This record gives sequence, structure tokens and C-alpha cells, in this order.
Amino acid sequence: MRLAEIPLSVWRTRGHDFVFRGHNIRYWVAGQGEPLLLLHGFPTASWDWHYLWQPLSRQYRVIACDMLGFGDSDKPRDHRYSLLEQADLQQALLDHLEIQQPVHVLAHDYGDSVAQELLARDGEGSFDMASCAFLNGGLFPEAHRPLLVQKLLLSPLGRLIGRMFDRDSLDRDFSRIFGPDTRPSESELDDFWSLIAANRGHHILYRLISYIPERIVQRERWVHAMQQGRVPMRFINGAADPVSGRHMVERYRELVPNPDTVLIPTVGRYPQTEAPALVLRFYEEFRAAVTGFRPAIAVARVTQNDPATNHPFALSSTIQSASC
Repeated sequence: MRLAEIPLSVWRTRGHDFVFRGHNIRYWVAGQGEPLLLLHGFPTASWDWHYLWQPLSRQYRVIACDMLGFGDSDKPRDHRYSLLEQADLQQALLDHLEIQQPVHVLAHDYGDSVAQELLARDGEGSFDMASCAFLNGGLFPEAHRPLLVQKLLLSPLGRLIGRMFDRDSLDRDFSRIFGPDTRPSESELDDFWSLIAANRGHHILYRLISYIPERIVQRERWVHAMQQGRVPMRFINGAADPVSGRHMVERYRELVPNPDTVLIPTVGRYPQTEAPALVLRFYEEFRAAVTGFRPAIAVARVTQNDPATNHPFALSSTIQSASC
């Protein structure tokens, strides 16, 4: 099954705006039913979800925004960007839309870290998460293998590297992280670049990249939240991703009790655009299994040396392989 795309030009006309802490944020909402919050990755934007947008909106109230510094939202130059603030933004958007019921989350890459923060807030009582599905992302900093450009953006040369980053740079980097047969077309690359470069967004990449050290600071709190079994989780992963592919799934299975994981062997870092029909299928299977979920009453914290701990009320542990 091939899912219909939404051209970027059309996508942009369907957006709405709200103000978060003095900054204009572009967001999209469609459908009816349980709220499903989609969280995009770095350095792209919510258009990443365009293949899944229409099929998901037939079942759920689907919500997404371009996070602060991304896509068509404001990109303040001297801002200190933070994953915690991006989580605040998601909660502000839900408040703006008057969402009062538990929220399902589907996240990718940078959005995975925002989802981890929301998951921790769920455990602390300041957010109500119904389920969480992760796509490729650096869930565990010790297993993350950053690209050279990411390392350079984090270095003292970061400001200069960001200003030099262009559409050809994006093409080179994406060629390394997508599957061999699922790379974006020239037209898709043009659209990705349009979102990154809007309002000179490439000039703040060195500021946005601060999420990598921030993950290290928050690591214990976030992993602890994932180990508690309060919220059903699934990790759908493009195994060909050199940054957070198969090796990230292996680490997930070491640390998360009764892990529910799906590997797609020939797909890279953007499974929602490389193999959207498979992602949709695996996500719908996950949501069907979530129906009878009951959280664990108590879960002992799992450490690197104790990978086998399970709890009685979690979703059954699975690892699958799928071909495109």
C-alpha cells in the first residue's frame, strides 16, 4: 500500500498559529477521536508526518507543531533552546486546543527526547500520557552515534558550520542516514531544505544542537521514567540508520522491561517518510494492543546489569523484522 503525500505547499496552507512565550508557533490539527500528538525530529519539521497525516486523522485527533526554532515557527537568534521548553510548548499547545483527556504520543528523533520528558512528567503527575511510540532517535545517549556535522555544530566552529550548511550539505548528510533504496527525491530534499532555511533557520542549528548534551543531563530521569511501566511504549526503528538504528534497539531491549520493538531492516533514520505504510501498520497494531493495558503497580528500576526484568501488566515483548 502506498500512502498519498501532502505537498509542502498544501501543508503550509492548512496550518494555524498560536503564541508561546512571545513566539509565533505554527501548528496543524485534524480528525476526531483520542488526541494523538506527533513530535518531529532535527533539523526538519512537522511536514515529516505528511504521509501519515490523513490515515491517522481518520481515527484520531492528530496534532502537530513546528517546534520553536524549526520549520515555519519562529526562530529567535539568541535563544537558549531546550528540550524541556519544547515539552512546555507541547503542553501549551494542548491547553490552547483545550485537550483535557490523556494524550497518545508518536515521536521521532529530536521529538523522542521531548516525548521522554513528557513521559517523565506523566510519572511526576504534571502530564497525562496514554501511550508513547518512538521512531528512530537517541533515546540513550551512550548508544547515540552522531554524524560529523553534528559534532562540528557542537564545537567552537558550530556557528560558522551552521552558516555554511546548505541544500547540498543536507543532501550529503541525508544520503548517509536514509536506507539505500529509500532516499528522498530531489523534490523532497528541496522541501526539507525550504523548512530548514525558512527565516535563516540553518544559522541557529548550532544553538538547536544543544539537545545532545541536554540528553546526557536528563538521561537518568528519562530512562527511569521508561522503566516504570506506567505507559505502554513501542519502539519502531529503521535498522539501517547509522546514528540510532539497530544498535539503539539493542540498548532499548537491555534497559526497558518487557520491550516492545519493531525493526525495519532496509530503512534508515526517517521511517515515516521512507516506509510510511509499514510505520502505519505497526503503529495501528500497537494501538490495538494498548486497549487493555493496565500499568504495573510497582516496577524495580532496571540497570545495565539487570536487563531481563519484566513486569506482569506490560504489553507482550516482541521484536519483528519487516521488509519494504
